[in-house]
Amino acid sequence: MDVILLSVSVLLLLAGIAGCLLPVIPGPPLSFLALLLVSFTKYAEFTVNFLIITGIIAVLVTLVDLAVPVWATKKCGGSRYGMWGAGIGIIAGIFFFPPAGLLLGPLAGAITGELIRGTGGRRAVIAGLGSFAGFLLGVGLKLAVSGTLTVYFVRAVFSAS
Repeated sequence: MDVILLSVSVLLLLAGIAGCLLPVIPGPPLSFLALLLVSFTKYAEFTVNFLIITGIIAVLVTLVDLAVPVWATKKCGGSRYGMWGAGIGIIAGIFFFPPAGLLLGPLAGAITGELIRGTGGRRAVIAGLGSFAGFLLGVGLKLAVSGTLTVYFVRAVFSAS
């Protein structure tokens, strides 16, 4: 049973890292679930306080990730069209233009979304850049948390071996 839980935990960790880049997958909560699952095995031991704190951090970062792009887009004069464009742009960029599409997709999508809305060229670029900056900040926060949880996971599993 321990091997199964460890295997599922590793898959959750990988999905958590992927979820930091893909907007439809909740990266930090999946990374936290990996810690939680592995804590039920002989491979790792985490205190209840550690699990509570990391769980709260995973949820908070996920909520902040939802708010930061909206704030940055509004701060730069953008709209929901720019936000949707950035989200669609990252998915299209990953699937059709990897790896450059990971960065250029959200930017192009945000600008395209603003242009569809009818925002003028220069304002669409500024709003697109705001949306893109918010997206990058959210990705950075999620990667920091999921990366840290991955480090704790690896250290716990290899120190128990």
